[in-house]
Amino acid sequence: MSDAQAVSAAVAHLYNTYPFPPEPLLDEPPPGYNWRWQWLAAYSFCTGRKPATANIRILDAGCGTGVGTEYLAHLNPQAEVVAIDLSAGALAVAQERCQKSGAANVQFHHLSVYDLAQIPGQFDLINCVGVLHHLPDPIRGIQTLASKLAPGGLMHIFVYGELGRWEIRLMQQAIALLQGPDRDDYVAGVELGRQIFASLPETNRIRKREQERWSLENQRDACFADMYLHPQEVDYTIETLFDLIDASGLKFLGFSNPSFWQLDRLLGQAPAAQERAERLPPRQQYRLIELLDPDVAHYEFFLGREPLPHHPWTSDAELLAAVPERHPCMQGWPSQCLFNYDYQVVELTDAEFAFLQACDANTAGATVAQLLTTTPLALSQVRHLQTQQLILLTPSGA
Repeated sequence: MSDAQAVSAAVAHLYNTYPFPPEPLLDEPPPGYNWRWQWLAAYSFCTGRKPATANIRILDAGCGTGVGTEYLAHLNPQAEVVAIDLSAGALAVAQERCQKSGAANVQFHHLSVYDLAQIPGQFDLINCVGVLHHLPDPIRGIQTLASKLAPGGLMHIFVYGELGRWEIRLMQQAIALLQGPDRDDYVAGVELGRQIFASLPETNRIRKREQERWSLENQRDACFADMYLHPQEVDYTIETLFDLIDASGLKFLGFSNPSFWQLDRLLGQAPAAQERAERLPPRQQYRLIELLDPDVAHYEFFLGREPLPHHPWTSDAELLAAVPERHPCMQGWPSQCLFNYDYQVVELTDAEFAFLQACDANTAGATVAQLLTTTPLALSQVRHLQTQQLILLTPSGA
């Protein structure tokens, strides 16, 4: 058995022992949403416009127990969803989860990411959350995924960050050192790890970090094992992250939490320093932000394969001619106080609320200009609704 095969076998053994994530199975669609898994929302975030079709193919690469798969299926009912995983135990839970909640548009395959060539065709959306950093060769993994992404397609990726997981890595190494050759006994490893945490002084940095950030989820053994006993983990910094991205041959479309990556969040009170920072190339700006705020435990971002449109909607004429519709990811609608796509509270003005109601009733495909004849909203406010991801826009003639 090669080293890579041994790593894959150890990872599969972990997730057969502790299928992950250990979320409960429901007899109905999951509550809420994750907009990154909703094709219309994700495409609009990445390109500025609504996609031409919702009849797409989606790949959930490393689906685990199917929490993301279930969302992908229910949030994209017109899509064909294909889910793969290395762990037979986790995959069995994923199949049961989707069957119970009525997610009927999913096919499951017991495969590694490296074996994707066995699945014919390409995909319009590839979701790969919490997988690449557990592969023995992440670059080979992302290149394999990229080969299955269709032209005009999007890839959503989540990988670990080194700076925000420093204490986790220390505890991982401590448990492994104490377990020695028995480190593949994950049940014993969980028990040992809990004993160590209970023994550490309350002022201990590793214990304090666990209590501040992870202890609630780590009450579940599957979460504790995934965090502290994993046999294979690669953590990234901005510099090594973009080495991985560059190896894919795909276009970086942006982080899906853009507010974190704003310079003024950290340097807004130091204008001279911010001016210097703004002269840096984008990647160096990202590096500066994570150096100044080293709480980055993961990176979540989109890649894409050209050709992809780019609609900043800077032209008034283009915006007036576009067809608007309400964003699909809102919680609390219809109300003037609601949660937006990113679960942030939004308070709509009377005019904004009226415009969104008009968008809901817009079955005839009226343009922004036509809707503004009946709603007292300025064009600048329409543009604000679009930048807040509260409406989707289809360009004229699309």
